[in-house]
Amino acid sequence: MALSPNRQLPIVVLFAALSLASCQHRTKKLIAVVPKATSHLFFVSIHAGVLAAERDFGVEVLWNGPRDETDYSRQIEIVDSMVTRHVDALAISATDRTALVAPVRRAMQAGIPVTVFDSGLDVKGYVTFVATGNYAAGQTAARKLAELVHGKGKVAELMQKPGGSSTGDRERGFDDTMAKEFPAINIVARQYGMGDPAKSRNAAEDILTAHQDLDGIFASAEANSIGAIQAIKARGLSGKIKLITFDSSDIHVAALKDGTIDVMLVQDAYRIGYEAVHSLVMKLNGQTPPQQMDLNVHVIRKQDLGQPDVQALLFPASRSQE
Repeated sequence: MALSPNRQLPIVVLFAALSLASCQHRTKKLIAVVPKATSHLFFVSIHAGVLAAERDFGVEVLWNGPRDETDYSRQIEIVDSMVTRHVDALAISATDRTALVAPVRRAMQAGIPVTVFDSGLDVKGYVTFVATGNYAAGQTAARKLAELVHGKGKVAELMQKPGGSSTGDRERGFDDTMAKEFPAINIVARQYGMGDPAKSRNAAEDILTAHQDLDGIFASAEANSIGAIQAIKARGLSGKIKLITFDSSDIHVAALKDGTIDVMLVQDAYRIGYEAVHSLVMKLNGQTPPQQMDLNVHVIRKQDLGQPDVQALLFPASRSQE
């Protein structure tokens, strides 16, 4: 038999009271961290920094994100679920700079402080933005590739996906710097790999087929770097086409050692994760964290691999155990 409206009301009030009681009896501040993907090593490294901050600052972290960087609908669901759970604070790396605006605003309207990390978002009122200086990183990529091809020739750009703030800034920095500083270098092809190594390899294969006199490639993120590495190796072009990659993995390191990669540009993903949580801890404790933290990209060549600071950057899990 259906309950009358008067009998349903106490049940609703009971659930609301239980939810409120749960929040009030929480012994640690609960901070949600929502990456834009969980399948990339870059975000595994960010997670290591997040876990270190969780330990150092005595908070509890909820880590959850979509598997793939293109799945913004899943990321929206996750953010909304964190708001429903009444987390104390939220850190997010948005899969899309506009699609995630509405759910992040809902979090802010619920009184949840928000830090944005890695990838920008078209919203105001966040606590801190923590990221690599991506436009400057793209400029560095252009200058390093220009140096490798002696300031002239044909190059290609293997891009991540439309709508991504961090990679978009990188790609724009690369394009602008090539146009302004290296007029004798022609960017003959630009293709998206859609954040997927297999699709990125196909895109790189298409570029190599269409431009057999290519001098160099810039790959702007982890997945498209792997695709470029695989395509170049498959055609026996290691060392013949200059390659600048972004982020790192075991595949990247092996390719740097065997000469397929000339320069790896690597972010301090561990520190991005750590500082994202730290900023929210400061906010929850009544302090004022910096509104923006721009971290430098690191330029790594084969001869740099043995350096302790480079090892810590490439294998961040060891840093979380310090």
